[in-house]
Amino acid sequence: MPRRAASVGRVAWLIGPALVAGVAYLDPGNVASNMTAGAQYGYLLVWVVVLGNVMAWLIQYLSAKLGIVTGESLPEVLGRRIRNRWGRRAYWLQAELVAMATDLAEVIGGAVALNLLFGVPLIWGGLITGGVSIVLLMVQSRRGPRTFEFVIIGLLAIIAIGFTVGVFVAPPDPAALLGGLVPRFEGANSVLLAASILGATIMPHAIYAHSALSRDRFVTRQSAAPAPLATPTGGLLRRGFAALVVSEGPARSEADAAAPGTSTALPTDTLVRATRWDVSIAMAIAGTVNLCILLLAAVNLSGVAGTDSLEGAYAALEVSLGPVIATLFAVGLLASGLASTSVGAYAGAEIMQGLLHVRIPLIARRLITLVPAIAILWLGFDPTLSLVLSQVVLSFGIPFALVPLVMLTARAGVLGRWRNHWATTAAGIAASAFLITLNGVLLWLLLTGA
Repeated sequence: MPRRAASVGRVAWLIGPALVAGVAYLDPGNVASNMTAGAQYGYLLVWVVVLGNVMAWLIQYLSAKLGIVTGESLPEVLGRRIRNRWGRRAYWLQAELVAMATDLAEVIGGAVALNLLFGVPLIWGGLITGGVSIVLLMVQSRRGPRTFEFVIIGLLAIIAIGFTVGVFVAPPDPAALLGGLVPRFEGANSVLLAASILGATIMPHAIYAHSALSRDRFVTRQSAAPAPLATPTGGLLRRGFAALVVSEGPARSEADAAAPGTSTALPTDTLVRATRWDVSIAMAIAGTVNLCILLLAAVNLSGVAGTDSLEGAYAALEVSLGPVIATLFAVGLLASGLASTSVGAYAGAEIMQGLLHVRIPLIARRLITLVPAIAILWLGFDPTLSLVLSQVVLSFGIPFALVPLVMLTARAGVLGRWRNHWATTAAGIAASAFLITLNGVLLWLLLTGA
């Protein structure tokens, strides 16, 4: 019994990277998409949330396994394998646009939450959200991945409480909930919302980030570890913006890559097994919270006028469930924006470093990526619509991250004996085909005006 307890304790200590990556599944874009779906269609799209979470489990597990076994992130592996410089830059561009769309949703969500809680103007709320994200990134840089995990997991707990309490106060209809598990659509707008939910649930930047988080936590071999990002502290102030101009360096050759499963201090089998638990816990939390958000809107906002925005949803919740539940919802939204924008900035830095072999100080990068969100807030665009459309952009970036991930993890030359089972690869191919088909239908509906 003591040996078993020690084994459980060891596995528990290895849990964390998936919980950090899982914050991406609970960002303000998720809130906007799920709230809009519940308010407009009731229980209709429950099946989309459930399906998205099942696919997310598989995808995040593959991403983490790639980082553990190879000692590299997905962007690093692709940056080494895409030999054509322009092809690598084109791939980076789409990944960078996806990261920017992610950041847009997260900063806007934090700004809306600060406005709801304290009356802070949206543009100042966006700047505050960006400033807090810089502080969290400095924690990651100075204190290491474990401290960063603790901070993000604490915010994750606040998110979970804020978005689920309302469902216990006003529970959903069990029969209607079961009926929502039957796959179906009702018009083109429901397809748009389905794509938005999937784009918010299966986040491309989370695929890139999870492999890097696992690498940073578990890889110890010096030759396999990537060069650290420039420290986001006073160095930027000393060097000025000259630090932004960094030329590309040569990619490592295949011969330079570490052999699969040789870059970790603990046995790779132990780490892969712990990762399954890590991903299972993270996706169970994310899936439950996302479903609760949709059900909260389906029960309390369906058919209520003015609930097509986060501000309107907050006001309607305050009327129907009281100020305490509405305040908890806004607090959850704020924690969601603060946590997810930090993870998004981490992913964006990894994308650039892995694909272009370019390192930019995190503070400088954070300031640059804040510009689109602040511009949208300053110009007065509808925040909720911006959030939903940003998730549609994310859904189009999914295949570019998912297809290479499935291909790489199926190869013995990449993962050795930890390569995918044929059934795992088949499931990954099916998920990729479904998402690409849904995006194709969505594009056709948009182009034809349907």
